[in-house]
Amino acid sequence: MDIVGVHLDSKATLPRAQAVIEAIESVGQRALFFNANAADPHQRRSVLDAVQAEIGEGQIKVLLHSLAFGSLRPFVADSPSESLTQAQMEMTLNVMAHSLVYWTQELVWRNLFADDARIYAMTSAGSHRVIAHYGAVSAAKAALESHIRQLALELAPHNIKCNAIQAGVTDTPALRQIPNWEQIVEQSQRRHPFGRLTTPEDVGNALVALAQPACAWMTGQVIRVDGGEDIVA
Repeated sequence: MDIVGVHLDSKATLPRAQAVIEAIESVGQRALFFNANAADPHQRRSVLDAVQAEIGEGQIKVLLHSLAFGSLRPFVADSPSESLTQAQMEMTLNVMAHSLVYWTQELVWRNLFADDARIYAMTSAGSHRVIAHYGAVSAAKAALESHIRQLALELAPHNIKCNAIQAGVTDTPALRQIPNWEQIVEQSQRRHPFGRLTTPEDVGNALVALAQPACAWMTGQVIRVDGGEDIVA
């Protein structure tokens, strides 16, 4: 597949996005990338205007929602200045959960989805487990899973399938933003049935398999891609 990517990078982190573009192009596929805030409605419409003009209608086979930007403050710290604010809670839910709905709406209204299209949203065990400093993100992941179920119902007449992917603990730049991330990694490795973390390749391989026509009857699900991590107490 050709890839349309929306990412938000500074000058310091832009080489990571460029490396992805080069990897896509190295196998003969097209990469159309936008350095933009995917949670901003004006930038979302600007990106989709460009995508619509460039590729036309009915071409998007897979939408992968993977926005990792939210507040990692405790709900109730020793002082108000150290605690999660209403603005931070609302921002986290908007970016990491509600934006999925807004992107999906626009893609449907613009008739950009292909037949038998798939929508995948990246969730985590935090949607149902308690992790220190993860409260706002945990709420966002729970909301994201709810949005996937609702979209699965509403988009069935459009032949669009919607699922959430629950990856195991994966060593990414986003993980390393979580306080005490080293402890999370250590605990995961210690209790994991396979004794290792999930890798991006594990998740990518699952997404490729799930995008095949043979998986067209799967929708509204939370699919664990974690090597059994979440079933071990």
